[in-house]
Amino acid sequence: EGFTDTPIIAYSAKYASAFYGPFRDAAGSTPAFGDRRGYQMDPANLDEAVREALQDVEEGADVIMVKPALAYLDIVRAIKEKSRMPVAAYNVSGEYAMVKVAAAAGLLDERAAVLEALIAIRRAGADIVITYHAKDAAKWLQQ
Repeated sequence: EGFTDTPIIAYSAKYASAFYGPFRDAAGSTPAFGDRRGYQMDPANLDEAVREALQDVEEGADVIMVKPALAYLDIVRAIKEKSRMPVAAYNVSGEYAMVKVAAAAGLLDERAAVLEALIAIRRAGADIVITYHAKDAAKWLQQ
């Protein structure tokens, strides 16, 4: 269609997940009935994610997305092992909220927890990490 120089990020492995809740609430996009499990991946299925990612690469994807990140680090690793394309992992709103709430309650050190989570995502094989913690992480990494 004339967009040959436009990079494509394929949401190859977008799982049906409870971790999307805070974003959906903030955006007012919580389903009025039912859920999105009909078109998002089954959390128990690793093979489907790898198959979809490889198919997306064959169809021209430049980056493969795994969403959410932390509960699916095995998926990040499996896709990374099968493809040379960059893998992006999206550290979604629910993952962000868990850390924020636990830190506010004094249950963990926010800086340490965030940096540990981001290291884990990268260690699993993510070339790109998308996170709501980006500004704080950038500041902490400069210290």
